[in-house]
Amino acid sequence: MRISRWKDYELIDTSGGERLERWGNVILIRPDPQIIWRTPKNNPLWKNANAIYHRASTGGGAWENFKKFPEIWTISYNGLLFNLKTMGFKHTGIFPEQAVNWDFIVSKIKSTERPLKVLNLFGYTGAATLFAAKAGASVCHVDASKGMVGWARENAIISSLAERPIRWIVDDCTKFVLREIRRGNKYDGIIMDPPSYGRGPNGEIWKFEDQIYSLLDLCAEILSDNAEFLILNSYTSGLSPAVMDCILRLTLVKKLKGYVQSDNIGLPVTDQGFVLPCGSTAIWQNTN
Repeated sequence: MRISRWKDYELIDTSGGERLERWGNVILIRPDPQIIWRTPKNNPLWKNANAIYHRASTGGGAWENFKKFPEIWTISYNGLLFNLKTMGFKHTGIFPEQAVNWDFIVSKIKSTERPLKVLNLFGYTGAATLFAAKAGASVCHVDASKGMVGWARENAIISSLAERPIRWIVDDCTKFVLREIRRGNKYDGIIMDPPSYGRGPNGEIWKFEDQIYSLLDLCAEILSDNAEFLILNSYTSGLSPAVMDCILRLTLVKKLKGYVQSDNIGLPVTDQGFVLPCGSTAIWQNTN
């Protein structure tokens, strides 16, 4: 399993369907359906958190604040800064387990002896975009949410990357890729961290299991002849790394050759000494 090592984030403890987490100086408790064990909550921070997210039986949920903390606060990873805030559906604006993929992106771009053009689909608040740009790539960042794209641009500003070659696009990812095919645009790398379920700017419905295979088929058409990589991440429960591996072999290796590596990604739990799985990642790389 590939794991992330942070200074500004820590998964402190897990029990009873909940995570106890430190985000900078802010302590949050958030639900996680994978945490089916009920170990003793001995850490005093369980009773001294800043806020807890309560999931509603009808779907969604709400935050309950116990101790005052900033509406927006900032954490850093490997020299870049990210604004955080407590959002609906338990999110904060960063998926910390993705740091292993950010590290891969930086290493891959820096090790390539030519400028790379990278597409970040489902770009969210821009962490992968900013690490790619910092490493020297020109990046096209696409997300269906205008608010998320605005947030990503704010992160670029506070990370001193606002002047880097980044295109910020608000669009449905599948529609954008189809237009890039018609325009003949190509990319040397593609990053994809799609949600399990979502909606586009005009109400388009995205469901990972139903649409990821066809989208990857389209993405194969916009990878350049000497493309370097494609990263696919999934939070969808039940999709193992082996399934992700098969998807990339059928869509990319079949057309473009190269090879695929896949694994779980996770976060170390400080108090319990194990790694909590947080999704699956498969990476296609060229053999050039």
